[in-house]
Amino acid sequence: MFNIFKKKTIEQPKKRKIEQIEKVVKLESISQKVDALVQHNFQRDASSDVQGIGMDSATLKEAYSFGGGYGISPIVMQYFAEQSFIGYQTMSLLAQNWLISKACIIPAKDAIRNGYDITFNSGDDIDIRILDRIRELDKDFKINNNLVELSYFNKVFGIRICMFEIDSTDPQYYEKPFNIDSVKPKAYKGISQIDPVWITPILNSQNASDPSDMDFYVPEYWLVSGRKIHKSHLIIVKGDEVADILKPTYRYGGISLTQKIFLRVYSAERTANEAPMLVQTKRTNVRKTDIAQVNSNIDSFKAGLEAQIALRDNYGTLAIDLEEDVIQLDTSLAEVDTTIMTQYQLVAGIANIPIVKLLGTQMKGFSSGLGEYEAYYQELENEQSYIMTPLLDRHYQLLIKSYIEPEFGFNENATVVWKSVQSMSAKEKAEIQEIKSRTDATLAGIGAIDGEAIQKRIITDPDSGYMGAVIETQESESILSELLDDSENQA
Repeated sequence: MFNIFKKKTIEQPKKRKIEQIEKVVKLESISQKVDALVQHNFQRDASSDVQGIGMDSATLKEAYSFGGGYGISPIVMQYFAEQSFIGYQTMSLLAQNWLISKACIIPAKDAIRNGYDITFNSGDDIDIRILDRIRELDKDFKINNNLVELSYFNKVFGIRICMFEIDSTDPQYYEKPFNIDSVKPKAYKGISQIDPVWITPILNSQNASDPSDMDFYVPEYWLVSGRKIHKSHLIIVKGDEVADILKPTYRYGGISLTQKIFLRVYSAERTANEAPMLVQTKRTNVRKTDIAQVNSNIDSFKAGLEAQIALRDNYGTLAIDLEEDVIQLDTSLAEVDTTIMTQYQLVAGIANIPIVKLLGTQMKGFSSGLGEYEAYYQELENEQSYIMTPLLDRHYQLLIKSYIEPEFGFNENATVVWKSVQSMSAKEKAEIQEIKSRTDATLAGIGAIDGEAIQKRIITDPDSGYMGAVIETQESESILSELLDDSENQA
């Protein structure tokens, strides 16, 4: 009946099971966070309404939420999912930070510092009065300020929208596609730049549903204060492009520098703020005592510590009893500056700006960064080509049609040629001018050019020292003969 020899089984605590439950709860919590992030990032599911076609479930949002089929840890997935669109209001707040603001504004100002030239397709000589009038109108339209603003806010928001103000009697002018022939004399009034929070994209049925359409997920219209504006009236520049599935989340813009950089800036600032705190608290006193006696008379012990704190600083004297033993521990600050600057170096790397340029000072232990400057100059040239040139092309198209053609009867397409982003010293400019003069003499010696051609080059070269000078033809021939004589003497 009963086995009296059987030992009573002692139930062991289910520690392993409890650990498993805690792990599952933790994973479920992480999974919920990832699900919320995925719902924020992906505004639209993959299409699955095609008859007779089995849509792979890997394209659905649920497949991304946990990543189990792809070997991605939910913790890793959560980390990267959190680095998505942060909202334009948040970007505006973050751009107030001094370091983020410098990272956005420095390339904009450097890209236009040396300016650009305007050429025309015909190749004919342009009346100097036309060029002077264009320069005058550029100042009136504040074109340099508009270029800086365009580049700066494109980095802040990841998108910048420019609308050209045209005085038209047609109430549907902006709703119709852009037509340069409809621009009347003096109708061009300026450039208006719109923050993305004030403008709403509108897609049509074709570019919102057909992935094979060339304008898929490219808004046909933008709504501003109740006005529908056709995309052809706008110059829209963007940050780094995102995949189509993310475009609705980004409101059809790109990834901003603010979004990419703010975590690194936060880390750099927090690390820099730790330095003065470490300096103030680097010395720790260890006072050996009998803990049992401390517990028996805690008030007396506290009073002794408070008196010690009040009477001592880093330059003071510490009084102890003959029987007491005090040890001072010092925290080493040898690598603190390196740690701080490493964080700022990461910020500079994301911004594609040399750290010396970004912080405005040579950092201890860092090189002069000449190689970094070469990469930075390439970045500035990209800024000129892909961000600023489209705005200038439309600006001069409207400027010539609205002002230059009615005043001078001149209507040719203008081309923007950017000057080198590298600033030369006075010595380097003089050496280049000497090389140019030798080239002129050589070409004149073989009859390839005459004195008049050399004269035109000199008076249009801003570094020649004779820009805008008026030289008679007889004087130009004299200049040519002098160049030839100098060339023969050097030979």
